[in-house]
Amino acid sequence: MSYIPFPDISPDIFSVDVFGFTLALRWYALAYIAGLLIGWQIVLRLIRCTALWPQGIAPMSAEQVERLLTWVILGVVIGGRLGFVLFYQPAYFAANPGQILQVWTGGMSFHGGFIGTLVAAWIFCAREGIVKLSAADLLAAATPPGLLLGRMANFINAELWGRPTDVPWGVAFPGEAAQSCAMAVGEVCARHPSQLYEGLLEGLLLGILIFVLIRRGWLGRPGAIAGVFFAGYGAARFFVEFFRQPDHQFVSPGNPLGLAWHVGGWGLTQGQALSLPMIAVGLWFVLRARRA
Repeated sequence: MSYIPFPDISPDIFSVDVFGFTLALRWYALAYIAGLLIGWQIVLRLIRCTALWPQGIAPMSAEQVERLLTWVILGVVIGGRLGFVLFYQPAYFAANPGQILQVWTGGMSFHGGFIGTLVAAWIFCAREGIVKLSAADLLAAATPPGLLLGRMANFINAELWGRPTDVPWGVAFPGEAAQSCAMAVGEVCARHPSQLYEGLLEGLLLGILIFVLIRRGWLGRPGAIAGVFFAGYGAARFFVEFFRQPDHQFVSPGNPLGLAWHVGGWGLTQGQALSLPMIAVGLWFVLRARRA
């Protein structure tokens, strides 16, 4: 069987010991920081191009964008963590509530972060008198680069790997990923690099599509770009779930596919179930904007 060995990349970019404590910068943290900064610059560029907006008026000022960034950071972190707690391991965290705040141990949900960002942006826009749909379009345009970087960091961390495969681009991930599907001593367990699938679909391709639609004037229809992002991310995530290893808490001898919602032999993974509402809401937003 042909496969690609996992590259020897440390999750830490660098680490230093200071007074007995180890301080480290991880690729995942850098992905979050870089994604937020890139998104911030995208939003600033878009509001400067007033011709893209209805009546030639951008929905917010540069100063408001800077304040919105703080709200978005809080929404992403709080929503992402609470989403992971509630959607994926509620029983564990109910028994260990002290670990809910330990975000440095890992465990973030995109869908939770997405909801947290929506809530934070909604409150901010209500306080500042900003058109909510246009603000949603800005956030949608700014998000794909962060998704691409985040999924690349997931790959470097050798986490959220895919299902076992014999395709030639399968990757032999280390650790638990290597042990959980090897059938014999010395056998190599290759898996789909589902993190990269997600990065290419949710980040690169969706970002290109949104850029093209913005060039064609879609920011002039409030809510249209946000709808494309919702539906596009949901569809990409739904598709990649067929190749992504499900979360261990949903896998059992009687449910090897890790279906969280199933009847008989048919069902959905948790990621697919959470993505369907995004697709529906996104299509509704696009249709609503196109008819306006």
